[in-house]
Amino acid sequence: MERRSFVKFTAAAGASLMLHPFTSIAAGSATKLKLALVGTGVRGTGLWGKQIVSEFKDACEFVGLSDINPGRLAYAKEFMGVSCPTFVNVDEMLKQIKADYIIVTTVDATHDEIIVKALNAGFNVITEKPMTTDEDKCRKILEAEKKSGKKVIVAFNYRHSVHAMQLKELLAANRVGKITSVDFNWYLNVHHGADYFRRWHGRMNKGGSLWVHKATHHFDLLNWWLNSEPVEVSAYGSLDHYGKNNEFRGTKCRGCEHKPKCKFYWDITANKHNVNLYVNNEQHDGYIRDGCVWSNDIDIYDKMSAQIIYANGVTVNYSLTTYSPYEGWQIAFNGMKGRIETWEDIPYLQKTKMDESKRHAIEMSNADDAIAGEANEILAWDNFGKDFEVYTTAKIRGGHGGGDIRMQRRMFTNTNDNPHHVMAGTREGAMSILIGIAARKSIQLKRPVKISELTDLVPMANRF
Repeated sequence: MERRSFVKFTAAAGASLMLHPFTSIAAGSATKLKLALVGTGVRGTGLWGKQIVSEFKDACEFVGLSDINPGRLAYAKEFMGVSCPTFVNVDEMLKQIKADYIIVTTVDATHDEIIVKALNAGFNVITEKPMTTDEDKCRKILEAEKKSGKKVIVAFNYRHSVHAMQLKELLAANRVGKITSVDFNWYLNVHHGADYFRRWHGRMNKGGSLWVHKATHHFDLLNWWLNSEPVEVSAYGSLDHYGKNNEFRGTKCRGCEHKPKCKFYWDITANKHNVNLYVNNEQHDGYIRDGCVWSNDIDIYDKMSAQIIYANGVTVNYSLTTYSPYEGWQIAFNGMKGRIETWEDIPYLQKTKMDESKRHAIEMSNADDAIAGEANEILAWDNFGKDFEVYTTAKIRGGHGGGDIRMQRRMFTNTNDNPHHVMAGTREGAMSILIGIAARKSIQLKRPVKISELTDLVPMANRF
């Protein structure tokens, strides 16, 4: 089949087509935004720490850092290059500082406690995804935000990627008519995927499972792309690969007797930042960053699939694999007039190859440049058409396809740029995690779970 045409359709140009009111948190401020960070792990000190200090130093300043681990807290202050006070007790920080926003990057299951405390103390909040891990905690956040009159921004960075925005524009323009169904498959490779099982994410009571911690990214993209909200979820999941599914196991990779025969051995000491952040501070809280992927304490799923029914009638078939030889995703939207397909990092669809062991580190970098010789493609077929169109845009080297830095620019620069309502709040945060929570419950109860069983929010057929 011949490709009919390659259409340059960049998100930068398309954004001007549909701007909606949005006030940047930096808009109209004569002084620097005062920020305080709770949770000084790798995400907190990186994207929400050092990157803000380096990229937005003229707009923002840190007035406080908090973490339960005093050693990690001291290193974070040095690594970020800030001079603000530090607190091992978040209550003390909230009492003593004056800030415009509290940034929450702690263990997922603690987000609600910190968000609610911050709101009740009169602070606005920026929280990492997922907003929280169960429906009761979600309700508490929604109630606290409403009562306080303050604002919670949920950091759905993937929305802001150039590729995601381009796809949103095509769907919003009804390129293939009304969407009726979606097939969405996400693959984590044996390097990045395994890492979730080394960390606290492998415990249900910490991260709510990858249905919530990881898939909230994917569910939020679906909600945003479809401009609708879920009403029912049927799911299947099991733990077939990691955890108890091995004949040997240790406590941590360092010093493990099984190193010679374990393909999942990971040398944390090869990275100085990880050593300074985690290894040197284990004595304070007992957190082991290079835990064994075969631990019997792992109780989350590593194989997941779900069917999601939306209020606008769309049916989504979704899957998440955590032990694939490559990492990437594929999605297809079936419409009344045709079909749209796209993907990222599928080796047999890409022109270049990448070392899978290094992929995640590159993706999580702060770079914002296009990768020479590469592009993301979106294919659109028309029913009864003889061929198809290919829409292309630059493939960005940085974190989440350039979504990280673009999200922060919208937050921390004086702009009202909000194409297609890309900025997210608590409703968006709730509707993404509720899909994962419903999936979890569907597996446990062995039946479909309606979103109305979890919240009094009424799913909207058309969000905007």
